[in-house]
Amino acid sequence: MFVKSIMIPKYKCVTAQQEETLQSVLEKLDSNEIDGVPVLDGDKYAGVVTRYGIFQEYFNTGGQKDEFLQNKLAKDVLCLQDQILHGIEIFENTLVKLKDIPLMAVIDENGKFQGIVTRSDALDQFQSAFGVHREGVRIAFTSVETEGRIARLADIAHQFHEHIISLVTFDETDKLVRRIVMKIEKKDNIDKFIKKLEQSGFRILDIHDV
Repeated sequence: MFVKSIMIPKYKCVTAQQEETLQSVLEKLDSNEIDGVPVLDGDKYAGVVTRYGIFQEYFNTGGQKDEFLQNKLAKDVLCLQDQILHGIEIFENTLVKLKDIPLMAVIDENGKFQGIVTRSDALDQFQSAFGVHREGVRIAFTSVETEGRIARLADIAHQFHEHIISLVTFDETDKLVRRIVMKIEKKDNIDKFIKKLEQSGFRILDIHDV
């Protein structure tokens, strides 16, 4: 999956122009219940203004709150100017970048703003990989790290006509044991399916309905 698959397009984004007052920006943050907005210079990306950035600037500047918000502009508190995406990045890498920031802008080769990817959207995709929003049976197990184990798992699931909602593996290292979390639709043959997994060398760690 690429970034462009989860990007919020520009026509759906809340944005600010760099000459807007912080009062205007803060009103947009409050009314939309968000923590940051991309700031534009015309149609080009200039940076991001965050709620934290506004508060930090006020703390450092001091003075009257109303006067500060009216006199300071979005361009005065820009951040993340270089934290940009182009839409062709792999989703997994973007998730790590968004760990500590609310959003990243997507721009084209000319620097024109195309949209954003938010931390919330990235986490939603992460949840989707685990099938969080679908009911089923979650099975955690381990397997010896040998060639063909995932294929064997898929073959067993096919034999029992299991519908796999999600399948995630861990321990992408040189360890000899790999952890696997699989979510399947709940059916009456779950006990037989589990028994077949154990007979095939998969060690069951945990089973529960979710």
